[in-house]
Amino acid sequence: MSNSEKAKGEVRYRTVEDIPGVGPATAEKLKKMGYSTVESLATASLKELTQFLGEKTAYAIITEARKHVISVPFMRADEYMRIRRSVEKLTTGSVKLDELLGGGVETQAITEVYGEFGSGKSQICHQLCVTVQLPREKGGLDGGALYIDTENSFRPERIVQIAKRYSLDPEKVLKRIVYAEALTADHQMYLLDNADTQLKEHNVRLIIIDSLVAHFRSEYVGREMLAERQQKLEKHLHRLVRLARAFNAVAFITNQVMAKPNSFFSDIEPAGGHILAHTSHTRVFLRKSPQPGIKIARLVVSPTLPEGKECLFKITENGIEDVETEKK
Repeated sequence: MSNSEKAKGEVRYRTVEDIPGVGPATAEKLKKMGYSTVESLATASLKELTQFLGEKTAYAIITEARKHVISVPFMRADEYMRIRRSVEKLTTGSVKLDELLGGGVETQAITEVYGEFGSGKSQICHQLCVTVQLPREKGGLDGGALYIDTENSFRPERIVQIAKRYSLDPEKVLKRIVYAEALTADHQMYLLDNADTQLKEHNVRLIIIDSLVAHFRSEYVGREMLAERQQKLEKHLHRLVRLARAFNAVAFITNQVMAKPNSFFSDIEPAGGHILAHTSHTRVFLRKSPQPGIKIARLVVSPTLPEGKECLFKITENGIEDVETEKK
């Protein structure tokens, strides 16, 4: 911490070791637990840290870390409104889809897209990996992307195609995408738990999990394992949203669907149950259109936007595009 910061009374811890009470041994413990940055400690729960540290020590560390990230525990709504202005929007590449989402995909929140195979979920993920690198005046966040892949769906060749649409250097675009393939549900959780260093080092503004529940569904089979599965899934989601808020990043997840027999409104529903439904801030249902190559997006859940609205978009070699644009 610099002398000027001390003089102003401001707390600006740049590393975990800067926090009072965190010596080399404690810092090593925290890093092994996945807390390698001040931001991750600021959003940690006391219960998580007391597994390895004493309660008083854990409380003191979290309190100090939060002075760096979270300045005031209580505030008026108008003050919170000003803080909310730090939330940014990331373009999807489609004007219509951006409009459906209120200007694009929002930072500091979880956006979930779900749909059947071939509805365009992974294609949107690839698109966002490119658009997040655009400057803000072009709808980007001028940052990198973290892509956790659970279904072997990531294709760097697709990134190269989309990058050319924006006249970006494909090699530079690929270098700003941090990729990891999750082999099991526990491995998937481990990757996210230890992602904070990557987020900071690569200025990651987009966190993608494609798809979120694939491993959980295949490994936790049967009603007797449902409670354990949902508890792990809830912990995983809370870690995701805390990282998104700490780094002002977009959290974007794809989800599978499951059959919903005897339903009047729809014959499918998103997997993950109530845990995922309560944690996702925005949910979008994707489906194929009768017109070849055209997809339909419906806004199912949003904290601020009218639900039930739909729009069309098309997947081309250039990525996600408006149907009207493609016709011209």
